[in-house]
Amino acid sequence: MNTSLQTAIRCALCVTVLSTIVGCAEQQTLSQPQTLAAAEPVAQAGPEPSDAKGILLRMANYLAKTPTFAVNLSDSYDTVQASGEKIEFTASRKVIVSRPNGLRVEREESDGQNHILLYDGKDITVFSPSENVYAQTAKTGGIDEAVKYFLKDLNMRLPLAMLLVSQLPAELERRTESLDYVEKTTINGHPVHHLAARTETVDYQVWISEGAQPLPLRVVLTYKQAEGQPQFRAQFSDWNLAPKIDNAQFTFTPPEGIKKIAFLAQLPDIVPGASKKPAHQGEK
Repeated sequence: MNTSLQTAIRCALCVTVLSTIVGCAEQQTLSQPQTLAAAEPVAQAGPEPSDAKGILLRMANYLAKTPTFAVNLSDSYDTVQASGEKIEFTASRKVIVSRPNGLRVEREESDGQNHILLYDGKDITVFSPSENVYAQTAKTGGIDEAVKYFLKDLNMRLPLAMLLVSQLPAELERRTESLDYVEKTTINGHPVHHLAARTETVDYQVWISEGAQPLPLRVVLTYKQAEGQPQFRAQFSDWNLAPKIDNAQFTFTPPEGIKKIAFLAQLPDIVPGASKKPAHQGEK
């Protein structure tokens, strides 16, 4: 295999793992309090229920019907090594959603590497400034279709992708096998409902803000069928339900000198014999 092809495949592998969904070990504490947007959103939450399913679906419907939002996340997750040891890594993300066609996810890993995912209704682009490479593929149909294609067809990973799609309520109902109300507690002084649920492959906990804006403030995922049962945690902050939107935020203009590469899942169509399998999850 020649050097340029080896480099392209390594870059494609890098793009594939830039949003790995695994877990974490300890809860991170945010240095700034959670803040909810002052502007009145278009979506209306309706009366606040007292049962776990009602609280969960109220959050899901509210988020799915919110036309635009921006939020910051602090992630931490385990990577399970061959020895069984769990190593924790962290990342921060900035997410902007403008339905039906605008999505932007900026991710900074604990080692300082940056990655950006963009969707503008026409193209899905993943850009890695630290590697000076990008991958892009055409996809129409809106955010829901783009996220589905990104995960299933491109074999990419996007933490908490379900929260981005308008099908969130139906997906939660379809996948959740059991659901319990744990307690009413607080996150940074804000009252929240703590729920715990199980699906076939993942146990999840979610802390949902009480009141007129039932937004998720914290999520914990446990991948119970994966070796070592790794966990992923995300803490949400700075929810803004009426952000200023510029369509240029979702489009990609290649900087001078950047190299375009293929998504790893597309390599077999370009390089016969290339593997579609993503990089090992036990590695960072």
